[in-house]
Amino acid sequence: MQNNTFSFIKPPRLAVLIDAENISAAHAAHLMELVTQQGNPTIRRAYGDWTNQHLASWRKVLEKLVIRPVQQFHYSKGKNATDSALMMDAMELLHER
Repeated sequence: MQNNTFSFIKPPRLAVLIDAENISAAHAAHLMELVTQQGNPTIRRAYGDWTNQHLASWRKVLEKLVIRPVQQFHYSKGKNATDSALMMDAMELLHER
């Protein structure tokens, strides 16, 4: 007699934290496609200074891919505040969940 029990394995939950100042919005859809092949991206964030026109191309992409923009002002020159904010959030998520 065979055991016909099915086990339903949930895909892993993933956090996607994007440094939008260092990647073009044109790559976001492909990135999210690759991520969804690995699991369920339950947290989707893109970091940058959204007051900067350099990031204007991200506006429609954020909405379409349901990515939450995280505002990071540049308080001092020569420091990458966006990288620091992203790393701190990553560590917080790692220890929270």
